[in-house]
Amino acid sequence: MGAPVAKDQELELTVDSLAYGGNGVARLNGFVVFVRRGLPGDRVRARVTKVKRNHAEALATEVLEPSAERVDAPCSHYPACGGCRFQDLAYEAQIAAKEAQVADALRRLGGVAEPPLEPILPAVERFHYRNKLEYSFTPGPEGPILGFHKAGRWDEVLDIERCWLTTELGNAIREAVRAWAREENLPAYDQAEGTGYLRHLVVREGRNSGQALVELVTAPGERFERGYLVEVLRRFPEVRSIHWAVNDTPAEVTNLPTTLLFGDDAIEEELLGLRFRVRPNAFLQTNTAMAERLYELALDAAGLTGGETVYDLYCGIGTIGLVMAAQALTVWGVDVSEESVACALENAELNGIGNAAFFAGNVGQALEDLRERAGPPDVVVVDPPRAGLAGKALRRVGETGVPRLVYVSCNPTTLAGDLKRLAADYGYRLERARPVDMFPHTPHVETVALLSRS
Repeated sequence: MGAPVAKDQELELTVDSLAYGGNGVARLNGFVVFVRRGLPGDRVRARVTKVKRNHAEALATEVLEPSAERVDAPCSHYPACGGCRFQDLAYEAQIAAKEAQVADALRRLGGVAEPPLEPILPAVERFHYRNKLEYSFTPGPEGPILGFHKAGRWDEVLDIERCWLTTELGNAIREAVRAWAREENLPAYDQAEGTGYLRHLVVREGRNSGQALVELVTAPGERFERGYLVEVLRRFPEVRSIHWAVNDTPAEVTNLPTTLLFGDDAIEEELLGLRFRVRPNAFLQTNTAMAERLYELALDAAGLTGGETVYDLYCGIGTIGLVMAAQALTVWGVDVSEESVACALENAELNGIGNAAFFAGNVGQALEDLRERAGPPDVVVVDPPRAGLAGKALRRVGETGVPRLVYVSCNPTTLAGDLKRLAADYGYRLERARPVDMFPHTPHVETVALLSRS
């Protein structure tokens, strides 16, 4: 039987809940319709944009009866800006939805009938929490525009006056760079045409250290005066490191080799009493305050007593492993990013930690060599990217037979799928899981899960 709706059809729907990814969930005689810009409790008029066999997608064009949980969004760019999805949803409703999404994923995709889920840990700060933002340049009538992509658009950038996710310092640095670009008459890159020069601006802040790093990304060629850009940015005493990167491909990327224009090649950040050096391309959780809570949960789940060998997989700059080192016998970290591993080694030395070693390599390929070098682990910590554990990595982790596995996840759907395989193929059982709201007003949710194997 075909779907009961057609593309471009207008429907009146009541939104019941939020799906993972941020769309509202409505039902038409039992048929699921995912509604973009629909919030739980809304009665909306929506236009169908896509029809599939089991569901349809629609865009809310009018809110007929607003949800009791709708609130006024403080940001003047909302909802045109693609950076936030839920500024108009009460925070308590946001975290309730995220907790429900993790529970649903564990049941439906993970096969855990009664998930041992602990209450979600809400964010310390609901706004101004990000320590890193990437802005895009695009041509404008008065010179370069500098901001974020419009919601749902790859080719249009919104000129941002004030972003509510960064700090006053972050906003001021962006404004100063845009003014500099216009003063110097530098053309912004046009993504559709593949022409122009200025491409991206990256601003990283050490929220606890008060230090900032700035990276300018351009098309090939040195068409700006280095000294003047440095002069503009040094007006901010917090800026300790200024980099320039060249992107000669159509892809919108900032993870590129950089040339140091001023200062140290890294800034420092402080987490749970430890110091960490952060280079332009090194991975660090973008919510500093909640990263500390996340690492505390991972440490608690590890249950260390001082005699354990710990594998820290997808270790980044070594944050989780170094936090655990004081309570472990040895920590062995692996990450595919050589720049992150270089930072991890520096960070171990910076903090006088002698029982942690870090290696660059693909986790799935490196685990066998690591086991020969370090011996079998007592605890394994994994913090994989959004796609979860790759097939080989999951197999290698399962084959370790480690009795305690701490899984730090940024995607409940891939977490659930990985847990199901670890249970079915290697005998692991989910002991407990706790969602963590690292990113208010967005669909993203982190989870710290403990798995055991007898």
